[in-house]
Amino acid sequence: MSPRGVATPDARERLFAAAERVVERDGPGALTSRAVTTEAGCAKGLLHAHFAGLDEFVAELCLDRFARTAAQADALSGRVGQGAVAENLNAVALALFDSGGPAISGLAMTRPAAALRIRQALEGGAPGFTAIQQAITGYLEAEQRLGRVGDTVDPGTAALAVVGTAHHLLMTGWPGAPDPQAPMERLVAALVGG
Repeated sequence: MSPRGVATPDARERLFAAAERVVERDGPGALTSRAVTTEAGCAKGLLHAHFAGLDEFVAELCLDRFARTAAQADALSGRVGQGAVAENLNAVALALFDSGGPAISGLAMTRPAAALRIRQALEGGAPGFTAIQQAITGYLEAEQRLGRVGDTVDPGTAALAVVGTAHHLLMTGWPGAPDPQAPMERLVAALVGG
């Protein structure tokens, strides 16, 4: 346990990772600020030193994970012409399920104040599903120009299908649910033909 008054490096990420472990192991109902700080091995007040409360913490955790996935989706532009198109798309789609995906998303939905904060942040331009969809659309358009994606594929619709399916699987999944990787891979293969 970190001693009181000593700076905790990367406190936000340490707390976020601890929350993901708590939710994955014990379910959303077990998430309390005490459970998070105990799991993180830090002082009880650390969470409240960085966040106004548990709702803000949950919202920031979700927004952080959305931003990470959006950055990974944005990096697709550097993969144009490299590797298999389906594999490149799968990497981004499946990134949404990493770090406790369904459990964390479900947690946000059970906390109205956190859900409101997330919606306001997304409306204000924070990266989320829309940014991921736009990045996938741009990637597929570029691959189509190279002839690696067929002309019959509508990049915008394919991107919407990938993001919409990921969202559906996130919101209807639960800890211990079947792995969403196989259905996601089948969807991507059907959309891009490979």
